[in-house]
Amino acid sequence: MRCPPAAGPARRLKELVRQFIGPVALIALGSLGGCGVLDHGFMGAAGPVADKTRSLFLLACFILLFVVGPVLLLTPIIAWHYRLSNTKSAYRPKWGFNWSLEGLIWIPPAIIVIVLAVFLWRDTHALDPYKPLVSPNPPVKVQVVALDWKWLFIYPEEGIASVNELAFPSDRPIHLSLTSATVMQSFFVPQLGGQIYAMAGMTTQHNLAASEPGRFRGENTQFNGMGFQNQKFPVLAQSADDYTAWLARARAGGKTLDMNAFKALSARSTQAEPILFGSVTPGLFQSIVALDHPGIHAAHMRAR
Repeated sequence: MRCPPAAGPARRLKELVRQFIGPVALIALGSLGGCGVLDHGFMGAAGPVADKTRSLFLLACFILLFVVGPVLLLTPIIAWHYRLSNTKSAYRPKWGFNWSLEGLIWIPPAIIVIVLAVFLWRDTHALDPYKPLVSPNPPVKVQVVALDWKWLFIYPEEGIASVNELAFPSDRPIHLSLTSATVMQSFFVPQLGGQIYAMAGMTTQHNLAASEPGRFRGENTQFNGMGFQNQKFPVLAQSADDYTAWLARARAGGKTLDMNAFKALSARSTQAEPILFGSVTPGLFQSIVALDHPGIHAAHMRAR
């Protein structure tokens, strides 16, 4: 025996569900297929800074559910309640003042804003990029120079330098001093921490660390010309032995990074393979920061 067809509104609701359930399911499955990309961002955190950033992001998302949830829940309920066919629930816009309703409208949002402000204030100061990371081991000091379209890393304590390859031991944090020899750029290693800008004529600071050895992707996230898409570099968090071997390989290269070599390096070009310099002129980074109009200087070098 067949059941009689559903009455008007209920039948229409079932038809709408059938129309939308398929596309929604396909979108959900398609988004799951791209979840691997999250491993390269702060959701795949590989260091304490990125881990705290991820925790703050998830906490903010949870708190905002109390904003989004009622909207998503009440919108279809109100639309269904005041549908055209429901003549028993007529819409009457001339309401009187209601303390309970006013409290429901204003108090929960105010509480959400206050709670978010407390957590954001606390964690923003805890994640200050200038703040040294707590570690039993001293940080590795690296001076970073942004170029078009590559990155120069100078290790002042080790007397070596590298282009488009940043290496450090995984059991030590890394302290970065950044500047730019051209336009403003943004240094970003998503799995280790947030981005920070590098600007000509000034120095910014950044502190990062890795929880274990690994290979991560660094990049410039500030558009700076046609080679922007290729301005990426590997970040190597190595064991102590591997880092020592990397330093020995750099020193064995024999190349010297002085101002003349830097001027040649500052010409616009993309660099696919890393370059290692076995020695660096002392004070070179400070000389780069002190250059008058370094971006104009780089343009003159490109024109020659």
